[in-house]
Amino acid sequence: MRKRLLLACAFAGTFAAHAQKLTATEKKIVATVQQNMPQSEKLLVQVVNINSGTLNVKGVREVGDIFRKQFDAIGFKTSWVDMPAEMQRAGHLVAQRKGKKGKKLFLIGHLDTVFELDMPFTKYTQLNDSTATGQGVNDMKGGDVVMLAALQALQQNGLLDNTTITAYFTGDEERSGKGEAARADFIAKAKESEVALAFESAAGLHSVATARRGSSGWQLKTTGQAAHSSTIFKPNVGYGAVYEAARILNEFREKLSQEQYLTFNPGLIVGGSEVKYDAAKAHGEVVGKTNIISPEVDVAGDLRFLTEQQKEDARTKMREIVSHSLPNTKAEITFTDGLPGMPPTPGNQKLATLTDQVSRDLGFGPVTAGDPGSRGAGDVSLVAQYLDCLDGLGSSGKGAHAPGETINTKEFPLLVQRAALMIYRLTR
Repeated sequence: MRKRLLLACAFAGTFAAHAQKLTATEKKIVATVQQNMPQSEKLLVQVVNINSGTLNVKGVREVGDIFRKQFDAIGFKTSWVDMPAEMQRAGHLVAQRKGKKGKKLFLIGHLDTVFELDMPFTKYTQLNDSTATGQGVNDMKGGDVVMLAALQALQQNGLLDNTTITAYFTGDEERSGKGEAARADFIAKAKESEVALAFESAAGLHSVATARRGSSGWQLKTTGQAAHSSTIFKPNVGYGAVYEAARILNEFREKLSQEQYLTFNPGLIVGGSEVKYDAAKAHGEVVGKTNIISPEVDVAGDLRFLTEQQKEDARTKMREIVSHSLPNTKAEITFTDGLPGMPPTPGNQKLATLTDQVSRDLGFGPVTAGDPGSRGAGDVSLVAQYLDCLDGLGSSGKGAHAPGETINTKEFPLLVQRAALMIYRLTR
């Protein structure tokens, strides 16, 4: 008992010491976040229990309407950015306020999830005292609520007056619509700002993202001479399309797989005597027999990288490997651009340093920049060339993009407090 009492006293002393580093106003912000937490948690349950898979336009708009009312209530001017009908996407929610105080902030969220209507639905469910599950609870409805709850606490203390903040929630981050229109308004509004804070999943209390890898696609097609399998390797027949595809993929692995931050995954491969491949749907059908040399193989994959230079260098090496075909085979590779990389910059690191200081002042401990290789591409990468950026400020949890995705409900209110003080300090 005496030992437990001493530990409790030591903890109380440490907390008091950290609290001294917060101003009176900042202590009020923290208290407001704590008071609002039941309503914040209720909102999280509400939006998680609405399916908003990217292609469920109605569901994405329904979630957007809920957030729109919340932003209207705290004095933001809200609007909906519609997409062309042929894109079959819901569009984006934008909430803005303008002033002259502090940094101009661009806050990033998204309304959609990877869980489409034809997938099993999982409602918000509390699993234990620190974990809940539900579709998109972590990626990224939890992050959306972190952002909103932080702004609500600031507004209730009169601290959003005369600030310039744009909160932008895309409706198709998980499966972006094609064409420039998909992100034209997003980029244009970001250019009006100075700092971007993205509320994608947090890797716990002690890590943020100053860099994210970009993503792009590649398609490999190999062809060979169809013939009876007993004639393979003979000079007049050659090796067939399957061996040529295997050669290329193996050389990719041998020559490129050890480069830091570079990955390339052949996610789909089809080959046989008859092949039907739809690149737009990433869907293939094949008919084959073991005694026929395959005349065609189609491979579709992704390429992830930290910088544009790394991407272009990798593409050059891949083209070189493809150009040296096995006898009586041919191969060609094409590339499609996706999201650019978000390289680490001094400005991004300054934002990480701010996060670290806020976290220490709150008594939560240090924060460092996480490994860029642990994160895929995100909307923030589209604006990284225009302003200082930081990501990973949303809710923490595990299993994003998979059934059983979870949120850490004990860290959730702490991440809201951290976000609120960051926004407060940036806008002074």
